[in-house]
Order: sequence, then C-alpha cells, then structure tokens
Amino acid sequence: MPAGLQNSTKRLLLSEVLRKVSNAKTKSEKVKLLRDHNSTALRQILIINFDDSLISVLPEGDVPYTPNDAPVGTEHTRLESEYKGLYRFFKGGADKLPSLKRESMFVQLLEGLSAEEAELLCLVKDGRLGEKYKRITKTVVSEAFPQIQWGGRG
Repeated sequence: MPAGLQNSTKRLLLSEVLRKVSNAKTKSEKVKLLRDHNSTALRQILIINFDDSLISVLPEGDVPYTPNDAPVGTEHTRLESEYKGLYRFFKGGADKLPSLKRESMFVQLLEGLSAEEAELLCLVKDGRLGEKYKRITKTVVSEAFPQIQWGGRG
C-alpha cells in the first residue's frame, strides 16, 4: 500500500476495497473480495460505473477541486456514508436542481472525501473506473453481485 494511504479505521474505504480487488490475481479472488466487502455503497459505485443506462448530468472530464490532503481515515468524509446523495448527479435524480448548484455540491463532496475516494468518484461518474482499477470488469461485478439488475436507470 502506498505511503500515506493507510487507513486508520478498521473498515476499508471503497477505494481501498477496489484496489485490493484490482490487485487480485484470479476472477474467483476478485469475486470473493467483492462479496467479503459487500455494502450498498460499493454496489452503488459499481452500478454508477458499469450501468450504461445511468447518465451523469455533470460535465464529463476532470473536475476543478482541491483534493483533501488530510491523512486517510482522519479529517474527511467517507464515500460509504455519502453515497446516498449521489442520485443528485444523475438523470432522473434531482432534475430541477440548477446545474451550477449541482456542480458546486459535487465539488464540495469531493473536497470532503479523501483524495483517493474523490478520484474514484470522478472516475465512476464518467464510467472510467478501469483507468485506475484495470482488472475490475462488469463480468466480475455481475458474478459477485447477481442481484444487480443492469439497465432501466436513466
């Protein structure tokens, strides 16, 4: 684990879980790790990334925010507790929310998360999880969580 990314709490950050899964050698190891760390927040992040029917209403690409430089596990919020508000950033979630307000809320959310979780959220909003976590695929996710029904979310 890279220096400075050690979590001081017992429960892993979603970014830490995905790093472990991505580093696993076999598909069965990946599936087991996903199941071992199963949470609504983890499944939601994976759905956001892999479900093509879910459409982000945020501008595509890099987000202008200041990463939170507090040590992991200390002065920041966790994606695991913030995931419930992510609906605001997708079509059908909070469509009446003005774009500028939505984008401002997204930046505030990112700046409250650890740098690694903020990066994860920026990747999944554009369906680009594979750029950092190269060996996590929709097939692996589907096998780990057969209860996920793909499509019909936009």
